[in-house]
Order: sequence, then C-alpha cells, then structure tokens
Amino acid sequence: MSRAFTSEEQNEAALSDVGERPVSSHRNLVTPQGLAAIEAEIARLREDLAEGERLADRARIAAASRDLRYWIARRETAEVSVPGPKEDVVRFGMIVTVEDDDGTRRTWRIVGEDEADAAQGSVSHVSPMARALFGKRVGEAGTVNGRDWTIVALSA
Repeated sequence: MSRAFTSEEQNEAALSDVGERPVSSHRNLVTPQGLAAIEAEIARLREDLAEGERLADRARIAAASRDLRYWIARRETAEVSVPGPKEDVVRFGMIVTVEDDDGTRRTWRIVGEDEADAAQGSVSHVSPMARALFGKRVGEAGTVNGRDWTIVALSA
C-alpha cells in the first residue's frame, strides 16, 4: 500500500470524526469583550480554513469549517448586554463578591457561556452560581449546592 493511499485513508477517518459543535439553547448573552473574542475567533478560523485549503488538508478544512459554523452561529445570536453603572442588583456582566458561612470569599464576573472561565474568575450566566444570585442585592444570599453565599460587594 502506498503512503499516499494511507494518508488519504487517515484524512477520510479524520473527516468522519468531525461532528458539529452543539449550540446552547440558552440566550446568547455576551459582554462587549465576548463579542470581540467571537469576531477574533471567526477571523482566526477563516485564516486556518484558507491555510487548510492551500495545503489541501481535508481534516484541517473540516475542523475549521465546523468551528467556523459554530462561531458564526454564536455571532448571529449574540446579544451584547452591559449593566448600568448604578445597578444595585446582580445581573449579567456584573462582578459579584460572595462569602460563605466559613468566611470563604469568591469574586465572579457573570459572562456569556463562551466567555466563562472559572480559573480566570468568570462564570456563565446559566451557571448555578449566577442563577442563584440574579436579582439579589448586597447582603442577600443565594444557595448553591447546599451552601449559602452572601453577596458582600457588587460592581458593574
């Protein structure tokens, strides 16, 4: 068997492994930074797709095309939301500091699903923490996994 035929078989196998990325059924709320990140990812993927076409790399074309479809769909449904500077209840885009009964504090920025990164201090607006805190003010508590978290600070 020639190496060209083997490479073609591997390319075909790679193509069959590329499934669609699931798109969330939740509203696609994004921060202005989130929308910019979506635009940047679309631009990057268009370059990757062009490079895949230049190299005739079918697996790369398939992966870039799939991801491009996902991010274009996310851009088309994006709803930019920015909290007002005088907001006094938790809502999308806000930074919330909470404390549990043991005195453990956490600060989270509530962002879109594609922006969320707990290691960087951001949680999705559909996360249990965000849902437990929405509409509450400083001094009020939300319960997540049996733990009460009291809001101690809030900013836009």
